[in-house]
Amino acid sequence: MIDIGPLRPEDRADWEVLARGYKAFYRTTVPDEGYEETWRRLLGEADLHGLGAWLDGKLVGIAHYLFHVTLWLPDSCYLQDLFVSEAARGRGAAQALVERVAEAARARGADRLYWTTEQNNTRARALYDRIARFHGFIRYDYPLHG
Repeated sequence: MIDIGPLRPEDRADWEVLARGYKAFYRTTVPDEGYEETWRRLLGEADLHGLGAWLDGKLVGIAHYLFHVTLWLPDSCYLQDLFVSEAARGRGAAQALVERVAEAARARGADRLYWTTEQNNTRARALYDRIARFHGFIRYDYPLHG
């Protein structure tokens, strides 16, 4: 059975393994101190949220999310990171994490919950296509530095 809840201080080492796995999947490098800073922010800032998925007492999945205003909606929820260890995939952790974020968004009165993924992330997209709607948007990132 998958247990979902807020990340706890004792999850630090297991969280970093999963966070590094997430960043490696998306070919994004973060310096070591970046993980420490992110962990501190997840546990200390009211506007950033971290959830864990535990299977048999072991942290096997993480979700990071935040709320923000937009010009057209008073409150939106952005699921920024979602990652489940390879060994635990296919057991419901990712969907349970998304559903818990959705509960938080509803409780806050948010008008939208959304996230992005790579076009070729077929395994995740199979889940997303089942539980959410794809509206055809493509994301671009404009380089602000260098």
